[in-house]
Amino acid sequence: MSSVFPTIKSILKKVVVIGSGFSGLAAACCLAAEGFEVTVLEKNDCPGGRARQFKAEGFVFDMGPSWYWMPDVFERFFGLFGKKTSDYYELLRLDPSYQVFFGQNDCVEIPAQMAALENLFESIEPGSAINLRKFLAEAKYKYEVGMGEFVHKPSHSLWEFADWRVLSSLLRLQMFTPISSHVRQLFKNEKLVQLLEFPVLFLGATPQKTPALYSLMNYADMVLGTWYPMGGMFKIIEAMTSLAQELGVEIKLNQEVAKIETANGKATAAITSDGTRYAADAFVGSADYHHIETKLLDSAHRNYSDQYWENRVMAPSSLLWYVGVNKRIEGLLHHNLFFDEDFGLHSEEIYTTPKWPTRPLFYASAPSVTDPSVAPPGCENLFLLIPVAPGLEDTPKIREQYFDVVMERLERHTGQSIRPHIVYKRSYAHADFVEDYHAFRGNAYGLANTLLQTAFLKPKMKNRQLSNLWYTGQLTTPGPGVPPSFISGEVVAGEIKKWAGGS
Repeated sequence: MSSVFPTIKSILKKVVVIGSGFSGLAAACCLAAEGFEVTVLEKNDCPGGRARQFKAEGFVFDMGPSWYWMPDVFERFFGLFGKKTSDYYELLRLDPSYQVFFGQNDCVEIPAQMAALENLFESIEPGSAINLRKFLAEAKYKYEVGMGEFVHKPSHSLWEFADWRVLSSLLRLQMFTPISSHVRQLFKNEKLVQLLEFPVLFLGATPQKTPALYSLMNYADMVLGTWYPMGGMFKIIEAMTSLAQELGVEIKLNQEVAKIETANGKATAAITSDGTRYAADAFVGSADYHHIETKLLDSAHRNYSDQYWENRVMAPSSLLWYVGVNKRIEGLLHHNLFFDEDFGLHSEEIYTTPKWPTRPLFYASAPSVTDPSVAPPGCENLFLLIPVAPGLEDTPKIREQYFDVVMERLERHTGQSIRPHIVYKRSYAHADFVEDYHAFRGNAYGLANTLLQTAFLKPKMKNRQLSNLWYTGQLTTPGPGVPPSFISGEVVAGEIKKWAGGS
């Protein structure tokens, strides 16, 4: 394949990428297109990291991300290689995008079309359609600047942001205004407030402590839309894997890295648990940053101390269930949010006083509503999620207790029995995130996007002690989420290209 990238002329050719999640595969593709010889080492028996897939009893379950937002980021990535997403998978825009259960017989569907969305807002709070237009116009600006300027910077220092275009944007970006205040200036109805605050629930802080910059998520949600790749989110991983292999990347599964060997201020090899040694000129850590620092490197080669990591504010973990049901469930859409309990209390119990939630909100995805390939005929595929604080005690008893809570409410709100029809169930929580991904404190989403953990205040992409080791993924720039992970891989590949060109 002819690349749109110029081939780098350098003796520094060989790169090892540790981990095959979105950021690792993105970095691998970009580096291979530059002429590097790239090997990806994956701990598990399937590529994808948190976006893996498994099959059971005729059901096909995506294990992690289930929302496809910011389609422009995916198109841009594949466009770097002269490709389109449609070369790999079929995208369908969901309409309604999702629905929100606020209480018994109180459910709101969120339409994909803007006129219908404005009518919905107006029906809930007269006069709010005008404010929605204003809110989304501001959010569009934040999206264009944030996704166009900020996220593509490696964030080595403050000076990257010290140009007039960025500085002049700071007030409009509302970096120092909480999103809760911004939303409540325009909307009074509590349903609308919750609807507009929900996308930041997974960013790692309460709406009161999350910058209003992140209303860009509302633009992604309500304007750019909610999409679904037919066959499941794993289709994205399959596409990236196919592209990587087409570019010459070698992906090795069941190769857990146990140590990074070093000498003379450089990383020299990744040593896997079976003793295999992978030497290279440069290394990319797409696995858990904290794990690489504390388990794979000697203490002298770490960027950060144990105390530093203990003081980080983490985005949530998740208690998940993958459930197969031998009948169709009436009343569910592809995406369903259950906000029938206290939104503020649950947020506080994730971020402020971490504990298992008293009365949790939860999310239910039923991809079989859209995609018949993910469940046997006449059956339903359910992905259930409670966002919870990281670092909590995780036991089978606790998981089962919350499963009963979720199922009781799911049955009550949809008006039908479901539990007697379950033919497959698997839970997944903190202990699994640690076991499968070495996730720091069992986190699911990485580092929180608080003001003090934004841009150059995040853990650095570059190892300060080793001249040829970089980090990518949700614990570094630009942050958690699927599109940011793509961009993180792109950015780190660009940094390696610059380094190699100057070596």
